[in-house]
Amino acid sequence: MPVEPGEWERIIAANPDHSRWYIQRFRDLEAAGNDIVGEARLIDAMLPRGSRALDAGCGPGRLGGYLHRVGHTVVGVDVDPALIEAAEQDYPGPTWIAANLADLDLPAHGIDDGFDAIVCAGNVMTFLAPSTRTDVLRAFERHLRVDGRAVVGFGAGRGYAFDDFFADARTAGLETDLRLATWDLRPFTDSSDFLVAVLRRA
Repeated sequence: MPVEPGEWERIIAANPDHSRWYIQRFRDLEAAGNDIVGEARLIDAMLPRGSRALDAGCGPGRLGGYLHRVGHTVVGVDVDPALIEAAEQDYPGPTWIAANLADLDLPAHGIDDGFDAIVCAGNVMTFLAPSTRTDVLRAFERHLRVDGRAVVGFGAGRGYAFDDFFADARTAGLETDLRLATWDLRPFTDSSDFLVAVLRRA
């Protein structure tokens, strides 16, 4: 059964140049000296050197590229082949795969080992079709090692209430270890407008 297209696919269908703009945006930010890897530093702090990390919704590779550079084995997955091509050009080393997270099957790509960490940043969860959100979280659970953790970050007001996310995570077999309001470890409160959730297999 075909996977329902998400918001990103609809944006690309309406404006095929959007991917190129997005790629150039992060190239320009990096060239100007901006910090574009803060999320990846949090993931790195959670892991011993040489760990396995999945960058879920990797875009043009900024986070997976950093995690590879500091010594981890990285696989990056994104639904947009143009972003995967940019990741391959700008951040060689990780394994970059064009695939939909909703039916992710990495063993079909020859990747059998699970992951110590999955990072899903950049509001990826809010770009998914609502019908696929739980499927994506199930894919995270399926690809984690027994003691692995998935870290998911997205903002409020984007059509995915935080309470709904936590309910979907439980349905997918994931428990919440930690709730943060930012990638730099500020505590989550009832008034937080951003969520960083650290999840583990139930």
